Amino acid sequence: MAGFGHRTRGYPRSRGRTWHREGPDRATLGIIGTVCAVAGFFALGIVLGPVAVVCGWLSMGRSWTGASRSVPALVALVLGAVDTLLALVALAGAAAWGHGVL
Repeated sequence: MAGFGHRTRGYPRSRGRTWHREGPDRATLGIIGTVCAVAGFFALGIVLGPVAVVCGWLSMGRSWTGASRSVPALVALVLGAVDTLLALVALAGAAAWGHGVL
């Protein structure tokens, strides 16, 4: 007997039957990483560079191989690495005795 709200067949779009995703998808992570990498060239490169690298790496699916690489993910990874290196060089130059590297 299926009474008092207990049905024999559940709603087809219930939580257990559909694919439930949490967090941003790969395309969104690639775009966020690219924006962080470009913004890191102008301000807070030491923070936004590693954020861009992590977002690009997660957007690529945590692997170097495969044909599923998206362009924003690769751009975020490369620009984030360049951004981080430039920020580290600028910090090392500022810590030296002279006027700095940049």
